Amino acid sequence: MVPRILNVSKGTTVAGRAREARSFWARLVGLMGRRRLEEEEGLLISPCSSVQTLFMLFPIDVIFLDREAKVVRVAPALRPFRLAFGGRGARDALEVAAGTAARSDTAVGDRLAMEDGCQGGKT
Repeated sequence: MVPRILNVSKGTTVAGRAREARSFWARLVGLMGRRRLEEEEGLLISPCSSVQTLFMLFPIDVIFLDREAKVVRVAPALRPFRLAFGGRGARDALEVAAGTAARSDTAVGDRLAMEDGCQGGKT
């Protein structure tokens, strides 16, 4: 469990409570079966350079990170039954409630950090 994910470039909180998905099954299932994602919740999927929202019931923001936890792409309000690709350099994906990227002012080039000191692909 990662307690908080911060946007250190902007001084904002992206996810107050995050879970990590590192096993094959945890990455495959992701947020499927959930009815919603609370505003403060997040799911850090590692490694992950693309995301599918098949069988999900709500839209999400997907923030793709490189090995240094720098944002390489933001896919805002990705609706159910869609795909998103992180593009070149994407190593991890952070799934958060739709609108979170805008609320936290998270954009390409920003650096994120986990409160426990771990960063992106280095955990």
